[in-house]
Amino acid sequence: MIELEVYAAGLRNIDKILELDHQLETIPGLRYKVDRSHDLVYLEMEEAGITLRELRAMFRKIGLEPRFIGAVPDELRAKSKTQPLAS
Repeated sequence: MIELEVYAAGLRNIDKILELDHQLETIPGLRYKVDRSHDLVYLEMEEAGITLRELRAMFRKIGLEPRFIGAVPDELRAKSKTQPLAS
């Protein structure tokens, strides 16, 4: 189970919540809950269907700047496609 908490100032606006819902519904297996009074989104998924970078882009697309609270699960971090040079 992957859990993530996101603070996004301005999320109290119902239009922003509806836009975010539209963005998040494209992620398979994602469950989430919005706490309007605190501008928080609680995300929960069985397996990583998105990277942190993609999630951040979804929030920014609708004019919100996400702040991830607590430890970010490694499964959501983009895997580097570069390899260290052997010496």
